[in-house]
Amino acid sequence: MADRKTALVISAHAADFVWRAGGAIALHAAKGYEVTVACLSFGERGESAKLWKEGKSLDEVKAIRRAEAEAAAEVLGVHRLECFDLGDYPLHLEREDKFRLVDLIRAVQPSFMMSHSQYDPYNTDHMYMTQVTLEARMIAQAWGHNPGEKVLGAPQLYLFEPHQTEQMGWKPDVFLDITPVWDKKRAAMECMNGQVHLWDYYTRVAQQRANHFKRNSGGQSGGRDCKYAEGFQSIFPRTVDEL
Repeated sequence: MADRKTALVISAHAADFVWRAGGAIALHAAKGYEVTVACLSFGERGESAKLWKEGKSLDEVKAIRRAEAEAAAEVLGVHRLECFDLGDYPLHLEREDKFRLVDLIRAVQPSFMMSHSQYDPYNTDHMYMTQVTLEARMIAQAWGHNPGEKVLGAPQLYLFEPHQTEQMGWKPDVFLDITPVWDKKRAAMECMNGQVHLWDYYTRVAQQRANHFKRNSGGQSGGRDCKYAEGFQSIFPRTVDEL
């Protein structure tokens, strides 16, 4: 359909899309977007400490993380969850893995894309994921890659908020009011039982970003009220007819 609205969120690990973009996903799903989430790994090695402490095996950890991601995706209204299962710590894509991601990008034809910050010394899987995302976006735009397929246009790539923002060089230029879907995001976060310690942390992040939303929408001179928000950094220039 020509008027089909789509978005693609590319997540290094199974829970990243929930903490960092769950509100954006739920909000756009409610607006009629078909939101696809690509999880490149389950975060089974590096982001499942609670499960390892319980004595789970690798296969058990992966199965639990997959089930959590699937449950969260359902809560958020994700149209399609694509699990690449490439392993983490370190996350690494071979050439054919990158082409698989390119195939997904072309199939989705996203109106916009989301992934991690470009720098993250605490988790190099995250910044590697965005490097690969930019590479795959470039390949998806190339007329000489699988000639005859519909090439990608120029969707914006939004970088979602890293965990220790001050250390990452991440500078948000977009704040999204997710108040109408906050209950969905919180419910999706609570699907992630392997990382319970992050539930309240990312609640506080959303409240802080709501303050920034209000300040930048007019502040005390008529700013729009907002209780929960997410911040994003855009990579590419925007084309406009008026400001």
